[in-house]
Amino acid sequence: QVHLVESGGDLVQPGGSLKLSCAASGFSLGNYGIGWFRQAPGKELEGVSCISGRDEEYYADSVKGRFTISSDNAKQTVYLQVDNLTSEDTAMYYCALNGLCSPKPSDQASWGSGTQVTVSS
Repeated sequence: QVHLVESGGDLVQPGGSLKLSCAASGFSLGNYGIGWFRQAPGKELEGVSCISGRDEEYYADSVKGRFTISSDNAKQTVYLQVDNLTSEDTAMYYCALNGLCSPKPSDQASWGSGTQVTVSS
Protein backbone atom coordinates (compact mmCIF):
# COMPACT_ATOMS: atom_id res chain seq x y z
CA GLN A 1 0.00 0.00 0.00
CA VAL A 2 1.40 3.36 -1.05
CA HIS A 3 2.00 5.75 1.82
CA LEU A 4 3.49 9.26 1.68
CA VAL A 5 4.24 11.34 4.77
CA GLU A 6 5.43 14.94 4.62
CA SER A 7 7.32 16.71 7.39
CA GLY A 8 9.50 19.75 7.96
CA GLY A 9 6.97 22.54 7.64
CA ASP A 10 7.21 25.38 10.14
CA LEU A 11 6.76 29.08 10.78
CA VAL A 12 9.75 31.00 9.42
CA GLN A 13 10.65 34.62 8.82
CA PRO A 14 10.97 36.07 5.33
CA GLY A 15 14.32 35.09 3.85
CA GLY A 16 14.43 31.93 5.90
CA SER A 17 14.86 28.31 4.81
CA LEU A 18 13.31 24.93 5.47
CA LYS A 19 13.93 21.38 4.34
CA LEU A 20 10.74 19.48 3.64
CA SER A 21 10.75 15.68 3.59
CA CYS A 22 8.47 13.18 1.90
CA ALA A 23 8.87 9.67 3.32
CA ALA A 24 7.58 7.02 0.94
CA SER A 25 6.60 3.41 1.54
CA GLY A 26 4.80 0.66 -0.33
CA PHE A 27 6.75 1.07 -3.56
CA SER A 28 10.32 1.48 -4.76
CA LEU A 29 11.07 5.18 -4.94
CA GLY A 30 13.64 4.82 -7.71
CA ASN A 31 10.99 3.53 -10.13
CA TYR A 32 8.59 6.44 -9.83
CA GLY A 33 8.39 10.21 -9.76
CA ILE A 34 7.54 12.32 -6.77
CA GLY A 35 6.11 15.79 -7.03
CA TRP A 36 5.77 18.61 -4.54
CA PHE A 37 2.63 20.73 -4.65
CA ARG A 38 1.31 23.57 -2.58
CA GLN A 39 -2.01 25.20 -1.92
CA ALA A 40 -2.45 28.57 -0.31
CA PRO A 41 -5.80 29.64 1.15
CA GLY A 42 -8.17 30.63 -1.62
CA LYS A 43 -5.77 29.54 -4.35
CA GLU A 44 -5.54 26.54 -6.64
CA LEU A 45 -3.20 23.63 -6.08
CA GLU A 46 0.15 24.45 -7.70
CA GLY A 47 2.83 22.07 -8.92
CA VAL A 48 6.10 23.34 -7.41
CA SER A 49 8.69 20.72 -8.29
CA CYS A 50 9.11 17.07 -9.19
CA ILE A 51 11.81 14.48 -9.66
CA SER A 52 11.69 11.27 -11.67
CA GLY A 53 13.32 7.92 -10.99
CA ARG A 54 15.99 8.97 -13.51
CA ASP A 55 16.59 12.20 -11.56
CA GLU A 56 14.91 14.43 -14.13
CA GLU A 57 13.74 17.56 -12.37
CA TYR A 58 11.11 20.25 -12.82
CA TYR A 59 10.64 23.58 -11.06
CA ALA A 60 7.84 26.09 -11.37
CA ASP A 61 9.04 29.52 -12.49
CA SER A 62 7.99 30.98 -9.15
CA VAL A 63 10.51 28.84 -7.25
CA LYS A 64 13.42 28.43 -9.67
CA GLY A 65 16.70 29.31 -8.01
CA ARG A 66 15.18 29.10 -4.52
CA PHE A 67 13.88 25.53 -4.22
CA THR A 68 15.92 22.35 -4.73
CA ILE A 69 14.49 18.85 -4.97
CA SER A 70 16.52 15.73 -4.21
CA SER A 71 15.93 12.06 -3.62
CA ASP A 72 17.56 9.49 -1.35
CA ASN A 73 16.33 6.17 -2.70
CA ALA A 74 18.02 4.18 0.08
CA LYS A 75 16.00 6.15 2.64
CA GLN A 76 12.87 6.18 0.46
CA THR A 77 12.69 9.93 0.98
CA VAL A 78 12.40 12.94 -1.31
CA TYR A 79 13.46 16.34 -0.01
CA LEU A 80 12.54 19.87 -0.97
CA GLN A 81 15.02 22.49 0.20
CA VAL A 82 13.22 25.83 0.23
CA ASP A 83 15.35 28.94 0.55
CA ASN A 84 14.81 32.71 0.55
CA LEU A 85 11.18 32.24 1.52
CA THR A 86 8.62 34.99 1.06
CA SER A 87 5.05 35.40 2.23
CA GLU A 88 3.97 34.18 -1.21
CA ASP A 89 5.37 30.75 -0.29
CA THR A 90 2.96 30.35 2.62
CA ALA A 91 0.89 27.26 1.87
CA MET A 92 0.20 23.64 2.70
CA TYR A 93 2.83 21.58 0.91
CA TYR A 94 2.01 18.10 -0.36
CA CYS A 95 4.04 15.37 -2.01
CA ALA A 96 2.47 13.02 -4.52
CA LEU A 97 3.36 9.91 -6.50
CA ASN A 98 3.27 9.67 -10.28
CA GLY A 99 4.86 7.54 -12.96
CA LEU A 100 7.40 10.07 -14.19
CA CYS A 101 7.86 13.73 -13.26
CA SER A 102 4.70 15.70 -13.75
CA PRO A 103 3.64 18.99 -12.16
CA LYS A 104 -0.02 18.36 -12.97
CA PRO A 105 -2.18 17.46 -9.96
CA SER A 106 -4.38 15.31 -12.22
CA ASP A 107 -1.39 13.07 -13.06
CA GLN A 108 -0.75 12.07 -9.46
CA ALA A 109 -1.77 8.63 -8.20
CA SER A 110 -1.38 9.09 -4.46
CA TRP A 111 -0.99 12.00 -2.05
CA GLY A 112 0.36 12.69 1.39
CA SER A 113 -1.58 14.70 3.96
CA GLY A 114 0.65 17.77 3.79
CA THR A 115 2.93 19.92 5.92
CA GLN A 116 2.27 23.61 6.61
CA VAL A 117 4.79 26.29 5.68
CA THR A 118 4.08 29.76 7.03
CA VAL A 119 6.33 32.70 6.20
CA SER A 120 5.76 35.67 8.45
CA SER A 121 7.69 38.21 10.47
